[in-house]
Formats: sequence, C-alpha cells, structure tokens
Amino acid sequence: MDDRNVDDFQTQVSELLLRHRSVLDVMSKIQETAARINRSLTKAITECGCVEVVARKQSYDPGKSLQENKSLLDTHFTGPLCEHCRDVLTAELGKNLFYLTALCNITDIRLEDVIRQESERLNTLGVFNLS
Repeated sequence: MDDRNVDDFQTQVSELLLRHRSVLDVMSKIQETAARINRSLTKAITECGCVEVVARKQSYDPGKSLQENKSLLDTHFTGPLCEHCRDVLTAELGKNLFYLTALCNITDIRLEDVIRQESERLNTLGVFNLS
C-alpha cells in the first residue's frame, strides 16, 4: 500500500465513522475487534480444524548466531486457513484496522507516519526491536 492509498483509507474512515466518534468508543472498539480476531482464529482451530496449534518450548541455542537460531524458532501454527476462516479473519482484521485508523484521526496522527516511523525503527533496531 503506497502513501496515497494509506491517506485515502484514513480519509475514508474519517468520513464513515459516525456513531462511535468518541475516543472512548474508539478505544473500546479496538479492544473488541482485537478480541474478535482472537476468537475467529480460535474457532478456525477448535471448531473448523483447518489449522492447528502445536506448541512446545522454543529451541534456542545460545552458541549460534541470531540468524542461525531463526530457523529453529517455530510459529506453532500449522496448515492453511480454509476459505471461510480466511474470510472471517480478514474481515475482523479489517475492522481492527478501521478503528485503529479512527484513533489516528481523533489524535491527528497520520497512519502513514505511524507505518513509516515503525518501519524506520525496525530498520534501525533489526532483530532487537522487541527486546
């Protein structure tokens, strides 16, 4: 998505958000949509069964480099989402993005700036970005 598309999306959200314009409403909707993302993925695992989670302790060898260890780490997520579960999860992610963008609008922050700054931070910190 280029800068113009991000700005267009942010403008579209601003025009469409009518009912939940309060910052309190938007913050609670972000939490609600995050929970719905978790729930839709959980249902893909427990009800549909199109994907699995097989979790165990991550293997990490302190004697190896970070790049060498990367191949040892696992997502614990197995299988492709079926079309239905993919559609549901995509819709829930979209709703979350909508409300995240609405929060950017309320606080007068450009979503494109958030993406750019985070990308710059990731480029600077590399693998140490979450430590």
